[in-house]
Amino acid sequence: MQVRGIFFDLGGTLFSYLGRPAVASGGEPRSDEEKKRRRGRGGGIGFVMRELGIQATPEEVGAAWGKANKNVGERYGAQSYFLHKDLFRDTLTHFLNDFDHQPSESLLEEFHIRQRDAMLENLPIRDETHEALKALKERDLYLSIVSNIDDDYLYPLVERHSLDGLLDHCTSSEEARSCKPDTRIFHYSLDKSGLELGDVLFVGDSLHHDVAGADKVGMRSVRIVEEGVETPLTHGLEVTAEPHFEITNLNELIHIVDELNGS
Repeated sequence: MQVRGIFFDLGGTLFSYLGRPAVASGGEPRSDEEKKRRRGRGGGIGFVMRELGIQATPEEVGAAWGKANKNVGERYGAQSYFLHKDLFRDTLTHFLNDFDHQPSESLLEEFHIRQRDAMLENLPIRDETHEALKALKERDLYLSIVSNIDDDYLYPLVERHSLDGLLDHCTSSEEARSCKPDTRIFHYSLDKSGLELGDVLFVGDSLHHDVAGADKVGMRSVRIVEEGVETPLTHGLEVTAEPHFEITNLNELIHIVDELNGS
């Protein structure tokens, strides 16, 4: 079966998780404008701790956040659909339980905005992403992002890194009302493309979300491996799904496509 389209996961695939800031840290500002904005708003957990007057060592903060992230992540990871906004807000609430505090609605909303802005600012795109997408587009392939992320993360990242001109469409879990490995998001994005299951390669980093999900609907999969990175929301899961192909660089897709299409 020839390849006519490639669907990409976002985080860990087109974007790297190596070097990303801690989910709520706020990261390092890259511009003078960003520095001014951060001085006025602060960033993530540090802001919350200051607002509530909580005194704790970095070790105590790290341990509490890690425990909250694990407990909440395991619960959300088992759901067929959720918003990351809710995931992060619930994680903060559980984190603050360790310090005998309950966040107000306004603090939760401000935390979400800061965390989202930090991710948009600091999540690094892979060095080869643009080069690989351009080469695949030259082969008349239908290219799409299919991501377990909210709209207010996905579309700003696509625009910020000028990916929109290389993609035929994007599908968020928020739009599809479904999170991988749930099958609905795969069928939803396939319907948007007008392609058949056998026409598409699904490229992602997660054996649980991407490979197992693609396998359930009968879509061929490519797993991109990044050493030293733990895939989010997979703690404690045992996944036996096997990708059809495995790569470490997106440019390797070009050879896979050419081989499958007899080029």
